[in-house]
Amino acid sequence: MTPFRQPPGPGCPALRAEAVAAPTRRGLLGLACACCALPALRARPASAAVAVVGAARPIHARLDAAAAAIEPRMIAWRRDIHQNPELGNQERRTAALVAAHLRALGWEVREGVAVTGLVAVLRGGAGPGPVVALRADMDALPVAEQVDLPFASKARTQWGGEEVGVMHACGHDCHVAIQMAVAEVLAANRDSLRGTVKLLFQPAEEKLPNGEIGGARLMVEQGAMADPRPDAVFGLHVVAGLPVGELRYRAGAVTASSDGFRMTVTGKQTHGAMPWAGVDPVVAAAQIVTAMQTLVSRETDVTRQAAVLSVGTIHAGTRYNIIPDKVELSGTLRTFDEATRQRIMQRTKALAEGIATGMGAEAEVVWEANGYPPIVADDALVARMAPSLARVAGEHAKEGERSSAGEDFSYFAQAAPGMFFFVGIDAPGTTGAAPNHSPRFRVDEAGLLPGLRAMLHLVADYTGSGAPG
Repeated sequence: MTPFRQPPGPGCPALRAEAVAAPTRRGLLGLACACCALPALRARPASAAVAVVGAARPIHARLDAAAAAIEPRMIAWRRDIHQNPELGNQERRTAALVAAHLRALGWEVREGVAVTGLVAVLRGGAGPGPVVALRADMDALPVAEQVDLPFASKARTQWGGEEVGVMHACGHDCHVAIQMAVAEVLAANRDSLRGTVKLLFQPAEEKLPNGEIGGARLMVEQGAMADPRPDAVFGLHVVAGLPVGELRYRAGAVTASSDGFRMTVTGKQTHGAMPWAGVDPVVAAAQIVTAMQTLVSRETDVTRQAAVLSVGTIHAGTRYNIIPDKVELSGTLRTFDEATRQRIMQRTKALAEGIATGMGAEAEVVWEANGYPPIVADDALVARMAPSLARVAGEHAKEGERSSAGEDFSYFAQAAPGMFFFVGIDAPGTTGAAPNHSPRFRVDEAGLLPGLRAMLHLVADYTGSGAPG
């Protein structure tokens, strides 16, 4: 089966997806298994789940039938993209494949947004209505795949000055394939569609080296959320630890902010046997790392805020009997509100500098410029659209807990009311699934169909397509 309706354009590599048989039909929702969801995504008690499903209209049945029909091709797209992953701002092949697909369907396409991103617009034929945006991120990770699949990635490339393996270890290949399928189904149902749909194919969600700014933030700066301006924006993310068919959403903070810091503690090098002849930056750095823990445990009101401050790397010295002249550290901060985020960033700098000065050393703290704020889902939008997810997944669509992971969909949700939800991709009976970002991350492709149906129902319901009047 040829996944695209026309050959890729000049300079676009040919599609090399394996032939994909139609997946075993489990029914659209034959999905339930013992829940092994990640702690951050576990469902709230049943009383908090959506109890009232939005009334179905004929358009929902048409969209569901189209989703089932396109599922094999969607899986083929996912496999091709998985086998040919590209890191942030290098997604040229992926972007070219998507652009050719969208143009063949009649979408208005703008390429080269935030280096390799795409913005596409489809105007409905059923009359005026709101503008709704959907986002899919395209980039892979510098991870060497360890999953035995016929379409496993063997790709290698340069990243941060090093040669690395490349893998879609976070499921962005699924996101692109789902959104390509959304594009085709909506184009085929254009005459029934009210309003306007805008697709955002985003590069560099996983951040860029050396604090470079890119991804959603740069797309917004370059006008992705303008002309036309969306009235709402929706995003999804496949996640390990959640069974196929499960959907999780929430209002308010969905993911944490994601900020990285670099710290240099400078002393005076001396012989390890004569520490009094120098200034030991190792001891100063150790005191700083220990004291940093109090910024959460003693300065954060844990009844109202939550925060994680972790040191991930410490590098110092070249020999056991030499006290070095400097120590280099790096780490991350995660918070769920901007006030806590800014306070801890400021206090980390002040604390490090104060301790170092008191010990005769110096400390410099640099917060990377490419940090992400938390995703904050719009309360009214989530309340309005949760019944759409419940129509798709029934009791398997539930309010989930917030996650300490970071995601730059937050910038789109700052530019328009946003809703972000998680899609389960664990095979039935799976326990101990390798998490996102693992070289053993594995996707049960039956999970793509619920994600596709959810996006289609959200578009139909938000725009009022297929409704009388």
